[in-house]
Amino acid sequence: MSEPSRYPSKIAFAGSPEFAAAILHRLQASDFPCGLVLTQPDRPRGRGRTRSANAVKSAAIQYDLPILQPANLREEGVLEALSKFGPDVLVVAAYGLLLPQQVLELPTHGCINVHASLLPRWRGAAPIERSVMAGDDITGVSIMEMERGLDTGPVYAMESVSIAACADVAELEIELANRGGELLLEVLQQLRANPDLRPTPQPESGVCYADKLSATDRLIDWRCSAEQIASQIWALSHRMPAITQLKETQVQLISASPEHSQSEQSAREPGQQIPGDRKSILVACGEGYLRIKTLKVARGKGLVMDASDARNGYPDLFDEKSIFTTAAVP
Repeated sequence: MSEPSRYPSKIAFAGSPEFAAAILHRLQASDFPCGLVLTQPDRPRGRGRTRSANAVKSAAIQYDLPILQPANLREEGVLEALSKFGPDVLVVAAYGLLLPQQVLELPTHGCINVHASLLPRWRGAAPIERSVMAGDDITGVSIMEMERGLDTGPVYAMESVSIAACADVAELEIELANRGGELLLEVLQQLRANPDLRPTPQPESGVCYADKLSATDRLIDWRCSAEQIASQIWALSHRMPAITQLKETQVQLISASPEHSQSEQSAREPGQQIPGDRKSILVACGEGYLRIKTLKVARGKGLVMDASDARNGYPDLFDEKSIFTTAAVP
């Protein structure tokens, strides 16, 4: 009698940023190493705009894995290369490119996605940032069987993560990647033991979409509540900090917290600075007050600094006569 197939034994992987690289590292250290990597093309990065590898490509090079970097998956030769590899399953994590039907149907046992949300909430491109910006207390990770719709496929497993338990959005992303990697391995083990295991369809209620982040998402509207603005700053601080303006100077806000203790709110317009100690910057919002902790002023070296250093370094900006306004789209 022949030995039973050890599905899934041939795995291809598609992903691009740090979140995906963490999943790839977890696979390579497990009983389910992948043998082919798809990732997005090298992009210009840094001040010199030099083309450089993303996190997944760097990890693939480390493991000496064959790499495909098509601008889209309909490029000539891509399907042929995938067919030649013949994957049992294609694992996808934050790849950033749509998978055409031919690719979805190519792996013997389909495509499995590691998605950083509790589906069907936050389907789409930016689930981590959108959940934080919306003020969610809980987010999580889902292991989903892919189909043609945008993150509409049935789910094998989910695990929740407390947003408040993480110090910042970078830590939240790491936590979600770690949980996602472990949950993926559990699902692959279950599929190895029972290839007929079927995922559960997503509920029809609770669907919302995590649109790709744009430049306008960075603009602070001081008419919003302090909680909303603090969530916006927290969500975007990792890669594209929220921005505002003082006089003609752009300011990036890196960390801040909401407050409600001020008694004179009715006399303060949104964006107006509140007199206080020299170690803090307190700003009136549409509702409540925002205490700015760290920021970056677009002057000099443009370094991240705390509020007291900003006050000392730029006294012409940080006084109650200078009002925060909405910046122009960068």
